[in-house]
Amino acid sequence: MSGAFPTSPEPNSIDISSTQTTFVSDTMNGRRQVRQIQDQRWQITASFPPMLRAKFNEVFAFVVSQRGVKGTFTFTPPIIDDALGTETGSVLVNGVHAVGDTTIAMDAFAGDGAGRFKAGDFIKFASHDKVYMVVADVTSSSNAATVTIEPPLTTALANNEAVTYDSVPFTVALVNDIQTIALGGDGFYRFEVDMIEVI
Repeated sequence: MSGAFPTSPEPNSIDISSTQTTFVSDTMNGRRQVRQIQDQRWQITASFPPMLRAKFNEVFAFVVSQRGVKGTFTFTPPIIDDALGTETGSVLVNGVHAVGDTTIAMDAFAGDGAGRFKAGDFIKFASHDKVYMVVADVTSSSNAATVTIEPPLTTALANNEAVTYDSVPFTVALVNDIQTIALGGDGFYRFEVDMIEVI
């Protein structure tokens, strides 16, 4: 891994896409067969505001150091870095979970009640490079809850693994070997970078 994407300057917009391969076959009589490969990944486009050369160089030097699509790095999307849920504790995985599970028992919540995690919050487990999304609001009781995630687990979970839910770092690589900058007559640099999750 080649470090973490610079935190300054921040992008002024972030696009996040979920990519999933699905094969569909529709017959003449209307029957439909669907098969899905468990290869879900997040794709991120970060667009930066116009920058002067000194600020732009920090970002572009990091991007060039990745040597095109070869390098991997972490990127923490600044616009969505805080989860919408109310949780503030050091949440842990409760028990062992197998590859393919989508309901994960967790404990060590800081409190009880509705909205500990909210649908749409991103989470990451200590042993995983993969980022998951919470797909249903979470209500805890006795400082424990079952959390429904997508996509299904790509790697098994051990008991007491830490769960990151704020400032979740995505492990990514550049999508393209070619990176283009736009330099206007006003002296400002304009730049957009496409990244895809690496598992």
